[in-house]
Amino acid sequence: MANKTSRQETGGAAANAFEARVRAVAAGLLERKLDALLVAFSPNLRYLSGFTGSNGNLLITERGATLFTDPRYTIQAQEETTARVKIVKGPAVKAAAAEIRRAGVKRIGYEPARMTCDALEAVKKDLPMRAAMTPVSGWIEELRMVKSEEEAGAIRRSVETNSRAFEYTVARVKAGIAERDLAAELEYRMRKFGASKPAFETIVAAGARSALPHAQPTGAKIAGGFVVVDMGAVQDGYCSDMTRMLYAGVADAKAKRMYKAVLEAQLAAIDAVRPGVTAGRVDAAARGVLKGYGLDKTFIHSTGHGLGLEIHEPPRLGKKDKTKLKAGMAITIEPGAYVEGVGGVRIEDTVLVTSTGCEVLTGVRKELVVV
Repeated sequence: MANKTSRQETGGAAANAFEARVRAVAAGLLERKLDALLVAFSPNLRYLSGFTGSNGNLLITERGATLFTDPRYTIQAQEETTARVKIVKGPAVKAAAAEIRRAGVKRIGYEPARMTCDALEAVKKDLPMRAAMTPVSGWIEELRMVKSEEEAGAIRRSVETNSRAFEYTVARVKAGIAERDLAAELEYRMRKFGASKPAFETIVAAGARSALPHAQPTGAKIAGGFVVVDMGAVQDGYCSDMTRMLYAGVADAKAKRMYKAVLEAQLAAIDAVRPGVTAGRVDAAARGVLKGYGLDKTFIHSTGHGLGLEIHEPPRLGKKDKTKLKAGMAITIEPGAYVEGVGGVRIEDTVLVTSTGCEVLTGVRKELVVV
């Protein structure tokens, strides 16, 4: 059954938002030389219809949107979406193909990176003569980059819950706890404080393992050196992302310098965020600071990424990304420095691009926390 938040989304402004998004896609079909768009990717389906079930296909034509799903979601679909709902037995994609035949459309767009080969072949098999499937990449993702006020509000709540879970847990943590246990406690707290789930598997990596940007928590005890904590929550369907650093023991001058360098790089990148600036320019701001410290070659990933219904969305804040930032985009700023055998530092905030610059949504202080 749909949860309370999902039911609320179909009322008032939220329902109007879904309908407006469908109308925008329907209006864009002609420009792309399409008669219809078939959407099967869950985040895009939710963005356009409000439906949160695990099995669904949305067919959009100039006449509107039809959602195909199975009997498990009979009640949920009616509660969550204002699209026309068809409950079908068997693959939803085959029911969508049958609707395509009935509608007489000939040019059907689909998401090549989001649809399985089996699903695509099943649709093709049932298409009428002279009808064709046409790949359409990134269209809905591009629309999703700029968040509405309601979406920004959901991200803000997610950030607040994530931050609260971190602050509550870290205030009680002591050296000697296992990485895996700290990660479990952080995920438990975010759920207790309102999250539906973690946005990704929480990263806790101590000592030399902190030099692994995407380390998985192990049973190793937090005993000495840097501890990277990278965590995110999902609340009302929207993600947050934050990285903060702990230190077990007494940090020496070299460790303090490394932390200072990454913090300055992160602040410089945040200062560069404003409408019209390219994603690559923000990345360059962070790299320029790290180069001044002789740490530029230890920064081995991009400065950030968009987030929303997914934890990783466009734009990517990388060296060559020419995407221009727009007010309403939600992005992360997360430069890092990683030295094999020594450890690593990453500091990350969730940031909302505004009309005059940006707002840092993450309220957790950035001092190196000693445990």
